[in-house]
Amino acid sequence: MAELNGTKPYLDGPIKEIHAFWLAGMSCDGCSIAIVGATQPSVESLLLGAVPGMPKLILHHPVLSVAAGEAFMEPFHRAARGELDAPFVIVAEGSIADETIAAKDGGYWSGLGVRDVDGEPQPIPSAEWIARLSKHAAAAIAVGTCATWGGVPAAMGNPTNAMGLMDFLGEDYRSQFGLPVINIPGCAPQGDNMTEVIAAVLLFLQGLGPLPAFDELGRPAWLFGETVHRGCTRAGFYEEGVFADKYGDSECLVEIGCWGPVVQCNINRRGAVNHTGGCMNVGAPCIGCTMPGFPDSFSPFYPGVGT
Repeated sequence: MAELNGTKPYLDGPIKEIHAFWLAGMSCDGCSIAIVGATQPSVESLLLGAVPGMPKLILHHPVLSVAAGEAFMEPFHRAARGELDAPFVIVAEGSIADETIAAKDGGYWSGLGVRDVDGEPQPIPSAEWIARLSKHAAAAIAVGTCATWGGVPAAMGNPTNAMGLMDFLGEDYRSQFGLPVINIPGCAPQGDNMTEVIAAVLLFLQGLGPLPAFDELGRPAWLFGETVHRGCTRAGFYEEGVFADKYGDSECLVEIGCWGPVVQCNINRRGAVNHTGGCMNVGAPCIGCTMPGFPDSFSPFYPGVGT
């Protein structure tokens, strides 16, 4: 038996199965939509255990699961008690609201499953699930800018005091396998960014790969080490000093609001889905959606429009 952080140990040897609990907070479900479009690897290959050497992924997703009701929630309860018979990771989509604010009026911001309160079924807040599950998780992964930095639900004037996963768990948080919170920002992130990082983490947990390199913000360093501008198909225009005057022009978009030279993202190199599309590739300026401070620090997104 291998002792992990002084808590419940897992069996030594290859991991045959690993569970992933997908927890939605303050979100639009865009990250869920993006990840099912991934191709390298695809969600299907992870679920089928088709990647050599990688454990089979058992996904508990409130939208994609075929189970419902208590049959769906039962693994969550066992994992929260530390009684699951296999390692698991938690995947947070959406920012995490301060549930103490809503609780003052007997409400909640976001929840999953129910429990009995004074004889009445009441939702269990997503924040509570994250707090309980993170104590036993092999890894904690934040997907999307809402889950990483707070995103739109945490923008100025919000009533929820919403925050990202790292702020919620604390910078010193370490999983059962000694991993800090892993951040995969984007609104929404490329699906391949999400599945590639999940695959890299699973290979590490399996003992078949090194610990992936993360930067000071907890992002996969190999995905967010360069600016949008470096991979932009319009970068040549920038070097020549030729800039677009209006949206729809083919030249560099910097002078009409593009943040590409300072934003770290691989959207132009990887594309949106199956290596096609991507913001500047289809004529849209970068609005900084992968960065801390989005959206407040990058607004207005389209300066001059309508004036």
